[in-house]
Amino acid sequence: MKKLTIGILLAMLLIAIFPMGAAAAETLIPGGQLVGLELQDGSVTVAGFDQSQAEKLQKAGLAVGDRILQINGKKVDDVLDIRNALAPGKPLQVLVERDGKNHSLQLTPTNTQQGLRLGVYLRRGITGVGTVSWYDPDTGKFGTLGHGVNDCNGNLLPLTSGNAYAARILTVKKGSAGQPGQLMGGIESQDPLGILTANTARGVFGTTEKPFPGEPLPVADPDQIHTGKAVIRSTVDQNGVREYSVEILKIYPKSRLNGRNLLLKVTDPALLEATGGIVQGMSGSPILQDGKLIGAVTHVLVNDPTTGYGIFIENMLDAAA
Repeated sequence: MKKLTIGILLAMLLIAIFPMGAAAAETLIPGGQLVGLELQDGSVTVAGFDQSQAEKLQKAGLAVGDRILQINGKKVDDVLDIRNALAPGKPLQVLVERDGKNHSLQLTPTNTQQGLRLGVYLRRGITGVGTVSWYDPDTGKFGTLGHGVNDCNGNLLPLTSGNAYAARILTVKKGSAGQPGQLMGGIESQDPLGILTANTARGVFGTTEKPFPGEPLPVADPDQIHTGKAVIRSTVDQNGVREYSVEILKIYPKSRLNGRNLLLKVTDPALLEATGGIVQGMSGSPILQDGKLIGAVTHVLVNDPTTGYGIFIENMLDAAA
């Protein structure tokens, strides 16, 4: 995660619209469970270079973040398409997309002890962990993150397919001023918990046939939310979902659609001891006040990890309508 200067917000990964009529829901089950997210965008992207090949590849014009479209005139749909194109002494004609423009490059594989290698690390889509915000038992649909998942270029990842997985906490990197923390999670099973259906600036959404536990709570309108005491539900250790005290410091207009409708501060001693405040992986943690679901955690102030932002639950549900 990039270090940002004072006053700059860090979106808490990290990474939605589907036809569900969620905005009309009167009650939802608040989440708090850690969940693994795998988002595919139908592309193969350069994630890095092998150190021994980096200079050669960079001179040839390849850059981290390039989306590989074609090899020798054939469409690339999978990493295997690239591996299968490697041949001794034969340069590859590679078409990549960068910043909305296509570039034609010539890359030559290297014969190594492990066989032919192009010298690039490739990835399909983006994986990470987040926190379930809400679950609708009437439809089997759920929301998480409260913000979108971006690609290497900072653009919203165009979701073509994706899965959600049950996850567990492995370790916690505690946050401090200028050094955002992180929940390190692991997938509990390769069997998907649910299917991801969309990725938007106000959340990642999906469906599941494996209900999230809990009692439904009323969904709050923005005018019912006030400054003062509230709680968030999160998973930050092996003990599972717990509620932690926070204070709502300021409320912004609903028209603010950047995931920053609520300014909140963590006041719970146990959470401060465990994480230092809000950390990566807590995005989507539901915010409760007066027995109602009012929003979800989305961002942290890099210079003060005890303080962050949340999205109105109504704005999140509007994005899912």
